[in-house]
Amino acid sequence: MILIDGKKIQKDILEEVRAGVAALDFQPVFCDILVGDDPASAQYVRMKARMAESVGMRFHGASFPASITTEELLKEISKINEIPDMCGIIVQLPLPEGIDRRRALDSIDPALDVDCLGTEAGSLFYAGKEVLGFPTALACVKLLDSIGVPLSGKNIVVLGQGELVGKPVAALLGFRGLSYTTVRSKTENREEIIKNADVIISGIGKGKFLTGDMVKDGVILIDAGTSESDSGIVGDIDLESVKEKAGYVSPVPGGVGPVTVAMLLFNVLKVAQRKAKK
Repeated sequence: MILIDGKKIQKDILEEVRAGVAALDFQPVFCDILVGDDPASAQYVRMKARMAESVGMRFHGASFPASITTEELLKEISKINEIPDMCGIIVQLPLPEGIDRRRALDSIDPALDVDCLGTEAGSLFYAGKEVLGFPTALACVKLLDSIGVPLSGKNIVVLGQGELVGKPVAALLGFRGLSYTTVRSKTENREEIIKNADVIISGIGKGKFLTGDMVKDGVILIDAGTSESDSGIVGDIDLESVKEKAGYVSPVPGGVGPVTVAMLLFNVLKVAQRKAKK
C-alpha cells in the first residue's frame, strides 16, 4: 500500500498559486466569514488566513457574534462583496442556530463564491459553465491525478452523494468522460459493486467503514470522510485493515484535507486572474 501524501501535493499547489499571485498587478483579497465563537471554526479560519497570506494574498478578517441576525449578516456580506480586489469569500460552517444558512451562502457574489456553496455558483459548476469548483471534490480528483494511473476504463465507485464530495466528484468524473457508479445506503448489491471497484472515492463520514474484506487487491482509495473517534479524527477507510489489499490510499488526516485548502486558494487565484483580464 502506498500512502498518497496530501501535504506534498498541497505544497506543490501552493507554489503554483504563489507564482500566480506574484504575476498579478494587484493583491487579491480573500475572506472567510466567522459567525460565533466555535473554537474549531476559529482555528480553521486562522489556518486559512495564514495560508492565504503565505501565498501573497491579503486576508480580510470578518468575525461576527452568534447573536447577529440573518438580516444583519446579509448586510455585512453585501459590504464584503464590494471590497476592492476581493477575489474569494466563504462562510465558515457550521453557522450558529438561528442563521439562515441558505440565504447567507446565496448572499455571496457568485463570482466570488470560491466554495461553490451558493445556489448560483453551484448551478454554474454542474452546468459545466464555471471555472470554479467545490474544493473538496477538486482535491479528490487532484489526489487521483497525482498517482499517474490512467482512469479510463477503470471501475470507479463514488460512495455517497453528499453536497461537498459525492455529488461534485461524480460531476467532475463525468466532465472527463469517465464512467462511475454512485453507491448510497439503499443501493442494491452495494457490497458487490464496492468489491469490484478499481477506484473508490468515499465521503460518507462513517468512521472506518471500508475494511480490507470489502475491497479487491490493488484498489485505489481516496478518503474524503471525517469522523470523530476516541483516538481523534478518522476517515471512512480503516487504514490498518486495507493495508495488505490496497494499491494507493489517501490517509486521514494528511490526504484530502490539506489539498482541499490549497484548491480553495487556487479558486481565489482563478477569480483574481479573471479580474486581471477585464
